[in-house]
Amino acid sequence: MDIKLIRDIAKKYTPEQIDACITEQIATGKNICLTDSTSEKIIGELSKAEVVRELIDQGMDIADALRELARRMRLVQSGFM
Repeated sequence: MDIKLIRDIAKKYTPEQIDACITEQIATGKNICLTDSTSEKIIGELSKAEVVRELIDQGMDIADALRELARRMRLVQSGFM
């Protein structure tokens, strides 16, 4: 997980814009939010940034939003181990 990249995307784009980038990446293989990786990695990073941005929009500061994302990811991963 590239925290700096997720933070930058979450600051720059709204959840709706990030969602549009994910949709565009799936449909065309390209998007304006993130371009320098494989489609799988791009979709993963954009999805994480979308969660962070939604938390920020709910009033959480960026550091707490990133911690919450990490907590949620650990919960998901623990369910698969």
